[in-house]
Amino acid sequence: MPATEIAPLRIGDLVIDPPILQAPMAGFTNAAFRQIVRDFGGAGLLATEMVNARGFVWLDENEAEHPDRLWGVADEPRPLAVQIWDNDPETMAKVGRRLVEEYQVSVVDINFGCPVRQVTQKAHSGSYLLREPQRMHAIISQLVEACSPTPVTAKIRLGCHPDNINCNEIAKVVEEAGAAALTVHGRTAADMFRGNADWDRIGEIKSHLKNIPLIGNGDLDSAEKVVTAFEKYDVDAVMIARACLGRPWLFAQAAAALRGEPIPPEPTLIQQRDVMMRHYQLVVDRFGEEKATILMRKYACCYAQGKHGARFFRTHVAKVSTAEEFHQVVQEYFPVAVPEPTDSRSSQPAPENG
Repeated sequence: MPATEIAPLRIGDLVIDPPILQAPMAGFTNAAFRQIVRDFGGAGLLATEMVNARGFVWLDENEAEHPDRLWGVADEPRPLAVQIWDNDPETMAKVGRRLVEEYQVSVVDINFGCPVRQVTQKAHSGSYLLREPQRMHAIISQLVEACSPTPVTAKIRLGCHPDNINCNEIAKVVEEAGAAALTVHGRTAADMFRGNADWDRIGEIKSHLKNIPLIGNGDLDSAEKVVTAFEKYDVDAVMIARACLGRPWLFAQAAAALRGEPIPPEPTLIQQRDVMMRHYQLVVDRFGEEKATILMRKYACCYAQGKHGARFFRTHVAKVSTAEEFHQVVQEYFPVAVPEPTDSRSSQPAPENG
């Protein structure tokens, strides 16, 4: 149970309760996934996949359909954040304004944390910009002006490299430029997702902020860790990322723990399979069976992760290309039972663990 009552998060005039955020994750946090998270509850603020601002402008100017990453945004419940990335202040401001006026989003978030080469080295965006505080300031300040009164937030990493950690300096820049909140992932860009998130460094950033809230992100894969983050580190909210992809009920578990209530148990394996199939149907409804089946392969692997026989299931589901094949593989190979203890005297090999 939390030692003290956890206050709601305030991002500008927006109140986020509980102060648990779903991270924007490219290729994963689309409208179908967000709906599954809402079904369970517990997430105070959901976010889209990150949107390439320059690509959005091109589609707009050529009267093409807006990016699939904005699927569902216009109609789904609020609050909802859309995360965008680029390195040009004017482009970012233009897209931010469109998101506010046309989509009525609750928050416009700026990605200064993505470590992927395509975004950093090729586009000089994402975490690459941590080495250019002045450009970050220009991007944030112009976006804040364009989006007003909708709040603008920023997500960063500790720095570009372990030898160049500048998150405290960057935090000041973010606040001075007018951002309404700062999210920090506790690794550097060079770390990618290796090692452990440094929550001590995340907590230290709070003393470098005057008025805006600090949101901590990294390695939060249990309700207990979420409670610890609030109790041990000076953060105003937390953001859950990779751990929720196969466990969308994690937000509800964390929210209950913050309220001091018993943590809801994990759904049974059969229930988890059913959640995955509902997720699949939502994707089919949007993209049709062929495209949805391809897209669902990676989600299916997430749902099976850590379960007995997961590797065997992944091997088969990675090859499906039709709805019939998907249903058959799930029916035959998705882990729905806990194996009986193996007799140590048996000459048969123990089943493989994924």
